[in-house]
Amino acid sequence: MHAIIGRLAAALAGFALLGIATPAPAQQFTMKLSLPTINDVIHEYFKALKAGVEARANGRIKLEIYPANQLGQLPAVVEGVALGTIEAASSANGFWVSLEPRFQVLDAPGLFDDVVHGTKVVTDPAIRSRLATFGTDKGIEILSPGVYGPMMLLTHKGVRSVADLQGQKIRTQGGAPIQVEPFKKLGVLPVSLPLGEALPAMQNRTIDGMIAGVAPFAAFKYYDIAKPLTFLPATTLVAPVAVNRQFMKSLGPELEAIVREEARKAEVLFSTWNLDDIKRGEEVWRKNGGELITLPPAEAKRYVDVVQPVATQVLSANPTIKADYEAMLAAAAKYRQ
Repeated sequence: MHAIIGRLAAALAGFALLGIATPAPAQQFTMKLSLPTINDVIHEYFKALKAGVEARANGRIKLEIYPANQLGQLPAVVEGVALGTIEAASSANGFWVSLEPRFQVLDAPGLFDDVVHGTKVVTDPAIRSRLATFGTDKGIEILSPGVYGPMMLLTHKGVRSVADLQGQKIRTQGGAPIQVEPFKKLGVLPVSLPLGEALPAMQNRTIDGMIAGVAPFAAFKYYDIAKPLTFLPATTLVAPVAVNRQFMKSLGPELEAIVREEARKAEVLFSTWNLDDIKRGEEVWRKNGGELITLPPAEAKRYVDVVQPVATQVLSANPTIKADYEAMLAAAAKYRQ
């Protein structure tokens, strides 16, 4: 008996030396998620993605959320996702345009009626397939299109008509033609600034106003700097979530599928939680003495009549972008029926 036990012990020791006795630990991945805002729909989306993926991955992947520009300002973050130093991030659409011009179509004035309509358009199967090709040669892809909310303009003096825009130095959400040319036609002096640099620029009046959604305006207490907040007619802010393509491939088929499935599930927040959050943000703005301005119908029409032809001209200059824009317009018309 002692001899048998001895032989078993020796065999087990041999297996251990060969690495057979105990399996190697599962591969560990870390997925950093960056966003410039905090406590908004993107933040909630990342929380849902983290919970869903980690619950199914059994410790093989950890998601880390970095709100409020903790990993750097948007231009550096966009570059980080392309290089793979940051696995995924959300940004105002204009900053992705610097990497992939095709993103411009998502900023076209008049394309989306509101958040619900915009979400239906970008999640249409044919449009989703088209969006999946944006940025692929730059090392990124869209994980979620991220229709964020009404585009709003905060100014020191208040904008109540198209004429009020004349000569105003306004922060735009990117410096691509689609972000600046329509505003130039309105007499605006566009200034491209990351969100994190806009607040001090507003405080010291380096700029006269800035464009963003109501959530960051409320979260970062911009009502302490300026009160008049104007809804820009027929314009919706989009904040896509992009992911590094090589990182996704490195996960292997099973984990990659889990990330994609949970990312798709979490998108429901854009048309549910987000709508309530927009209302909450507006209420916070009012409670703190802020003013919400909607242009009169005639002024809203004048605004759209100026900016829409400029946007169409910009988006028609490149044949690929023109085709993207026409497909988006067709889908937008489909979901208006």
